[in-house]
Amino acid sequence: MRRRWTRGGAALGLCGLALAAVACGGGNGGSGAGGTGRSASHPVIGVILMQQDQFFRMNEQGMREAAASHNADLKIQNAGGALDKEASIVDTFLAQKVDAIVVSPLGSQASIPALARAHERGVKIVTYNNGIAADFPIANIQSDQESLGASSGQAARAWIEGHLGGKAKVALIGFASQLPEQGSARQNGFKKAIAGMEGVTIVAEQDAWNAPEAATTVAAILTKHPDIIWAANEGGTVGAVTAVKSAGLGGKVVVFGTDISAQLVDLLLADDGILQAVTAQKPIDMGRAAVEAAAHSLLGDTVEKKVVLPGLLFSRERPDELRAFKQSLEQEAK
Repeated sequence: MRRRWTRGGAALGLCGLALAAVACGGGNGGSGAGGTGRSASHPVIGVILMQQDQFFRMNEQGMREAAASHNADLKIQNAGGALDKEASIVDTFLAQKVDAIVVSPLGSQASIPALARAHERGVKIVTYNNGIAADFPIANIQSDQESLGASSGQAARAWIEGHLGGKAKVALIGFASQLPEQGSARQNGFKKAIAGMEGVTIVAEQDAWNAPEAATTVAAILTKHPDIIWAANEGGTVGAVTAVKSAGLGGKVVVFGTDISAQLVDLLLADDGILQAVTAQKPIDMGRAAVEAAAHSLLGDTVEKKVVLPGLLFSRERPDELRAFKQSLEQEAK
């Protein structure tokens, strides 16, 4: 039995929310024309993970939990960040006659042709994490991307006011060139949170979403003497902390980030005081909700067309919460 972690006795959303499918969008019962023709009570669902990192592993965990409760057979593949591989996986799933495809699309426009082919064959399409610029998916499960950036931005604002007298140089590390809509939303949310602070100057805005690349990018940015660095994703956050630590600037430069993982928990608990807070998505809930939407639709139930999940702030000021979350990750991995 999987355990859930709690804060103040209440189950926290990252591992504990149960997102039931409720009325809004529609779907007819049974398998589509491209499906197996088997009973919708035992559907075959193809899952495409966008890349291999802890966020998508946690998505997968939630998906497997939902599949078990709905007696669904999951076929899971990873696109590895490559659009051509994503399209190839869709074609593979069509050949395997899946009933539904659950996908974190790589492109809001570029992913449409392959998914449209599946839709035209009667396969139910559920998008999660990202969406596409088309109406045929039966459901889209996303985080509120702007609020993820805004939450970390509010924490950074409080730090600037409380520790720096309202004055700071800030550097932003994003990924808008990889995923424009998602990356821009997070960055805009952070900017809005610190807007209007007369003593705050943004000295750099660069994209670097992989940890090694981000470490190199931030090392160069440190010559501009930022007081605060914000990174828009897990890799960028890890890289930013690595660069600050390597430069011996712990205690002088602090980092705020986005996403959560066991590694980021360790960095928040570290004595160097570099990483101050991150705002996490709820990947387990996201994965669970995506597979539930597919399974309910195949049964003929109506499902919510759009589900938006709020973020959750993790701070070094709440170490007990961080340790509890890390323990939950270790238990879920068993």
